[in-house]
Amino acid sequence: MNRSSKAAAAVLTAAGILAGGWAAAGPSSAVDGAAPPPRERVLWGSVTIPPGRDGIVEASGLSGPALGFGSSLTLTAPSGAKATGVPLATAGYRGEVAADGRTAAYTATSVESPWQTGTFPFVLAVPADAVPGARLDGCVLRLADAGGVERASGGCQVTVALPSPVLSRPESGVPLGYRPTASGTAYPGAQVTASGTAYPGAQVTVSDQDGNEVCVDTAGADGGWSCAPGRDLPAGANRLQATATMNGVSASSEQIQISVGSSSAEASPVPAR
Repeated sequence: MNRSSKAAAAVLTAAGILAGGWAAAGPSSAVDGAAPPPRERVLWGSVTIPPGRDGIVEASGLSGPALGFGSSLTLTAPSGAKATGVPLATAGYRGEVAADGRTAAYTATSVESPWQTGTFPFVLAVPADAVPGARLDGCVLRLADAGGVERASGGCQVTVALPSPVLSRPESGVPLGYRPTASGTAYPGAQVTASGTAYPGAQVTVSDQDGNEVCVDTAGADGGWSCAPGRDLPAGANRLQATATMNGVSASSEQIQISVGSSSAEASPVPAR
């Protein structure tokens, strides 16, 4: 995994700890989909990854019998995704990724009672054409002893995240009238005082610093969106933020500092933050 991929994976690390410890191998309803009930929990993890990016699903906390030298923990990547890294740096484990990216594994090489302490991260890459909100099926976790006998098994839930929208205008600190237009791609005749992009088809909601809805639109095929506030924004310092929502997942832009007044001459300066 190259340096940039490692950085992306670090940023996108999600809560994927195997809740409730690892139970002995046996029937389970948790290979994919929703987390199993506590009584049925076996190997389990979850992660949310944007299209075209890497993310980390983590395993930890074996509570069953100690497994020794040569035992292994293997992850089978879900449909459409690939395993790209095993970044654990702790001594006593050897990590490897299959050439086709279908599986990745850690093998105990020297520790006396492996798997009972520490966290075991697996890096997964989601394709750029994955649809936000989709759950990728087929992620499997398997713990085996040195003889290859399965001692615990389960799965992980991999959800495709929605990329964050961008609200690029107005620029921070630029005075605005009471009804600035928030927009992505300008439509003919539109007055553009704010602009941004979002994932095509996502609903974009612009909100002020108090969480009040300012305007709503749906991003077009090119990612552009445009909406005009239907009410006057309160005078003075304020902040705008765009939130995109699609298929049950959402993501927000960075906030933009603005100063609202009836004219640029009446606008108050934005205080330093």
